[in-house]
Amino acid sequence: MSEQGLGVAHARSVPNTLDVTVVLPCYNEQDHVEAELERIDAALAASGFSYELLVIDDKSTDNTLAVLRAAASRYPHMRILAFRRNGGSGTARRIGTHEAAGRIVVWTDADMTYPNERIPEFVQYLLDNEDVDQVVGARTSEQGTHKYLRVPAKWAIRKVAESLSSTKIPDLNSGLRAFRREVSLPYLRLLPPGFSCVTTITMSFLSNQHGVDYLPIDYAKRAGVSKFHFFRDAYRYILQVLRMVMYFNPIKVLMPLALWIIGIGVIKGIVDMFHYHFRLTTNAVLLILAGLIIGAIALLADLIVRSRDE
Repeated sequence: MSEQGLGVAHARSVPNTLDVTVVLPCYNEQDHVEAELERIDAALAASGFSYELLVIDDKSTDNTLAVLRAAASRYPHMRILAFRRNGGSGTARRIGTHEAAGRIVVWTDADMTYPNERIPEFVQYLLDNEDVDQVVGARTSEQGTHKYLRVPAKWAIRKVAESLSSTKIPDLNSGLRAFRREVSLPYLRLLPPGFSCVTTITMSFLSNQHGVDYLPIDYAKRAGVSKFHFFRDAYRYILQVLRMVMYFNPIKVLMPLALWIIGIGVIKGIVDMFHYHFRLTTNAVLLILAGLIIGAIALLADLIVRSRDE
């Protein structure tokens, strides 16, 4: 049993001695975390995989940590990381993945929403498909709070991500996924502290041509109180999608915008020349110049990305 505080340097090199590490962030989950632990542990014990349950208490304000410590003797495969201050689910998953001893890392939640009894199926899928580096649980229904706002908002954000990544994405921000730890390590530094970390790891893999497949899953009503804040977290999701594509393929974002602005400026300039007797208006010139500047920034950003990759 080991415990570490948020912000402590992780100097040790973690040997990949196990098949699977399940990273399970917990924040105020005292009433159901043990039931979730029992479900995950039973499924993995029956699978034959070597595994560990890396449970991270994100400075809960209830008795979650006390419940975990009390249950430790019943779960010999469990390790506890207790944060000294709240860092967010993204921070918990990032540190948990760094600390994982498993060759395959599974992210899931402790709120009883995901079918965690299917975790061995996700692990086996990666073992059976060497060309796939991440498998994501694609939810077939929406059970979260603010359902009538979340469904259209998630659809719109997913369509933006699909357009920018040129890939079909059935579920952009599912919390249940399994991936190869070694493949994920270069991208962990990109993870934001909040919920959009799951979006980030998906976009990072897709942007670098790593195989990502999806398995349909049921999604249950969460136990306890949701930590999701609709407007704040939806805004962060959108920014994170754009940030990821800008990080890996900036021309995909900037060049279409530049060409549209230049095109509008050229059309306006042609109209102005007929309307004002072959004189260009200031607005037309500014549009063309703005488009050229954005295009130049796109090319410069692409050069920086390619230099960084090399």
